[in-house]
Amino acid sequence: MQNKGLIKTFAILFGLICVYYLSFTWVNYRIENDAKEFANGDVAIENAYLDSVANVPVANYLYTNYTHSEIQDKAINLGLDLKGGINATLEVSVRDILMGLSDNSKNPVFNKALADATEAQKGSDKTYLNLFFEAFEAESKGSTKLSDPSIFGNKSLKDKVNFKMTDDEVKSILQEEVTASIATAFEVLRNRIDRFGVTSPNIQRIGESGRVSIELPGARDIDRVKKLLTGTAKLQFWETYDNSETANFFIQANAKLAEILKSEEETKQEEVTEETDSIASQDSEIDDLLGKVQDSIDTKAASPLFSIMFPSIPQNQNQRSSVVGSASVKDTALVNKYLAMKEIRALLPNDMVYTKFLWDAKPIEKTEVINLYAIKSNRSDVAPIEGDVVSDASQTFDQLGVNPEVSMTMNSKGSKLWAKMTEENVGKFVAVVLDNYVYSAPNVNGPIPNGRTSISGNFTIDEAQDLANALKSGKLPAAAKIVELSVVGASLGQESINHSAYSFLIALLVVLLWMVFYYGKAGIYADIALVVNIIFIMGVLTAFGAVLTLPGVAGIIITIGMSVDANVIIYERIKEALDKGKVLKEAIREGFSYEGAYSAIIDANITTFLTGVILYIFGSGPIRGFATTLMIGIATSLITAIFITRLMIDWSANRDRKMTFNTPITKGLFQNINIDFLRKRKIAYVISGVLIIVSIVSLATNGLNLGVDFKGGRNYVIRFEEPVSATEVAGTLQNVFGDAPEVKTYGTNNQLKLTTAYKIEERSIEVGDEIQEMLFNGLQSYLPDGTTFESFKISSDDTENKIGIMKYEEVGPTIADDIKQAAVWAVLGSMLVVFIYILLRFRKWQYSLGAVAAVFHDVLIVLGIFSLFYKVLPFDMEIDQSFIAALLTVVGYSLNDTVIVFDRIREFTHKHVSWPFYRVVNEGVSTTLGRTINTSSTTLVVLLAIFIFGGDSIKGFMFAMIIGIGVGTYSSLFIASPIMFDTTKNLKEKE
Repeated sequence: MQNKGLIKTFAILFGLICVYYLSFTWVNYRIENDAKEFANGDVAIENAYLDSVANVPVANYLYTNYTHSEIQDKAINLGLDLKGGINATLEVSVRDILMGLSDNSKNPVFNKALADATEAQKGSDKTYLNLFFEAFEAESKGSTKLSDPSIFGNKSLKDKVNFKMTDDEVKSILQEEVTASIATAFEVLRNRIDRFGVTSPNIQRIGESGRVSIELPGARDIDRVKKLLTGTAKLQFWETYDNSETANFFIQANAKLAEILKSEEETKQEEVTEETDSIASQDSEIDDLLGKVQDSIDTKAASPLFSIMFPSIPQNQNQRSSVVGSASVKDTALVNKYLAMKEIRALLPNDMVYTKFLWDAKPIEKTEVINLYAIKSNRSDVAPIEGDVVSDASQTFDQLGVNPEVSMTMNSKGSKLWAKMTEENVGKFVAVVLDNYVYSAPNVNGPIPNGRTSISGNFTIDEAQDLANALKSGKLPAAAKIVELSVVGASLGQESINHSAYSFLIALLVVLLWMVFYYGKAGIYADIALVVNIIFIMGVLTAFGAVLTLPGVAGIIITIGMSVDANVIIYERIKEALDKGKVLKEAIREGFSYEGAYSAIIDANITTFLTGVILYIFGSGPIRGFATTLMIGIATSLITAIFITRLMIDWSANRDRKMTFNTPITKGLFQNINIDFLRKRKIAYVISGVLIIVSIVSLATNGLNLGVDFKGGRNYVIRFEEPVSATEVAGTLQNVFGDAPEVKTYGTNNQLKLTTAYKIEERSIEVGDEIQEMLFNGLQSYLPDGTTFESFKISSDDTENKIGIMKYEEVGPTIADDIKQAAVWAVLGSMLVVFIYILLRFRKWQYSLGAVAAVFHDVLIVLGIFSLFYKVLPFDMEIDQSFIAALLTVVGYSLNDTVIVFDRIREFTHKHVSWPFYRVVNEGVSTTLGRTINTSSTTLVVLLAIFIFGGDSIKGFMFAMIIGIGVGTYSSLFIASPIMFDTTKNLKEKE
């Protein structure tokens, strides 16, 4: 090998760089461990400790010039499945953008087209804008144009759209406007996330779909994150009515409402009386109960509004207030319904007809009571001052330095408007409204000429900071809805780390021992190269800021099994050369040559690398993490096997010319094999045919256990103190949700996975919280005494012994369809790419056909096994994105095997021209059998270690891999080569 000195220097420098980057992870671990010891289990104290040292140089550790915050940035980034946190896909509402561009048009054709497009989007992969165009054309039938003044030919678009324009011209403009709005939304969200303060946030646009993927590993406050992401930050300043101006209206409204509801209440009373007469005659207790019910009905009928809302009616001038009433949080929806009734709004005086009622941003401290305000709106519902005039905002404290508030600065336009508004309302009230919630409505003591103002509202510091960030980042051009959500509690993430580390060490130990057992001294060099490879992988991941996820850990562990493959191929080639009588150094040169092992190694690794690329393109989140580690592992394993191992082998050969590549036990094992594989191909075809037919029948009748990734819904992993019955829990929750959720044991018998489609079309924060509360109430009989809702619901501050929701996933039906489609394209795309690559490398389509047929065979059988046994086996066998990652890895591994066999057949074709092709194929398969069995066995042992000792969430993933590797090894021997042989018509011969 030439340039040994250069290679040594490169290896040493690269290794030192990797160790340097990994050292940050070690120091960060030490600091966080100190925080845990100091806190003694108290999460709040632990967080306070870390905050206190965030900007302090860590002189007592390895580095003196870096603060903990800087070290944390340089440490390896753990994904949310290892660290806890939130992963969300947000979709910016194109419907809302179009509504805004139309100035909230009331045109019936326009609104019908919007409604039709919204409905069509549920089952279509087209963009919302294109669906709207199609719906508008169908509804208008040419009679109404997009440039109509009542639609897009309005004042806001007057510089771009005029009534003479054709629909096609307007469509082009709308496309530009929507694209610009989505780009603005992305920038707003990115600015909010950048200021949020989590380590290594990841935010990416997903094509032109209007979707944004956001990953926040280690996010501590899940509710806070969701509000930050979905709030539009639409800031408005309104004049308000005070309680003296609304008092008479509420009194009249209460009386009118009593009149409207009286007949309904009397009807209900009659129905209750009729149904309970016979029972009441038998039980006096029920008589008492009916009396109480009757009293309650009478009270509500007489005062329906004031029974749920407390009006603020001042007795004198000193009691004037911007608060016009209050109600319990749970009653706000009903109050809104009453106040929106036509008969009630008709009671408003002529100068108050555009009044709108808005609630406070949060309840009164330590109560569930929230205040109501009456806003002086107008016909167009446009505020006198909006948030676009805010030039800066920051979290500060009030004059006493105690209560957090938000200080704002306005631009020149805003300053003039604010000065005028405050001057006109001296002695009155002005409300600061954000996303239709009132944050403060103070009394104006005097004009404010400098454009400075403060927002106060009983904030915590975090709430004030988030509000300031939202105002500074700007408002979203349209609402952003969470269409896919995954939340992992911190304790579950820590368990995943523990399981991963355990399985990693076991897998590594097994491989290291096996290589020494099988290859002797040469196996030690392969082990050293393997350890160096792991250091390289981790170093590269850290240096480039890649995120390490649970599937990513699996990718590294799989790389352990696969990276020895290169050394196995090289060593087997060296052994063959030694058997032919070549001296040691010559045999080593042949083993490390392109004609020897390199050709097979490069082809096999490129095909696997290509599947990793496909995974990265079509995958997201943890799947991309898996693809990243897989690709990095393939690249570094090539470097370590070809260069690092070669350096050590050459060094040893120069010192010990009697070096061997086996042990007394393994000497001669798998050598001089001559099996007539082609003669057995018809039996293999029959066996495979039966398996494929059974798989197809099962897929057609039994189907697959689709996860929420592919069908939409919500998943909850819930841990209990004692073992629970999945069937009993499903029955209990049927009373809560109406339909029984799908419930199954998840790992241990005190942990369940619940899947429900309840209100899946509604994906607001409130619905997510509602479902968690329904679960909490429905599962009361299974929870320990004293369990609170706060401790039960999902949180990244979970303690080690948490009882409650450990993990939560939510996927809307529309994005589920998109994920399913992307998965199909990923599998088909990988097959197509590999077909083309093998065609280019082997120059014969028969090789490509044999390889792809074997892959198709493997994929179908793995799907069939999952279809047959998902109701039987005691672990989760859902078909989700992780399963697709496993399937594509199986594709890569199967191709790896097949390409190595094909490479030997190609070699023998050129080397033994006189041999009949029948013999060439048999010899090619037979001479690679040792390598095939060795590598497959090693990889399977690694996978079994992960399957047995890894976390519950990865068992289905590993099971698919184990089945796939077994089937893939079989197909490379009995399917790929025979099909290639049978389709090579010009080389046919008699058997």
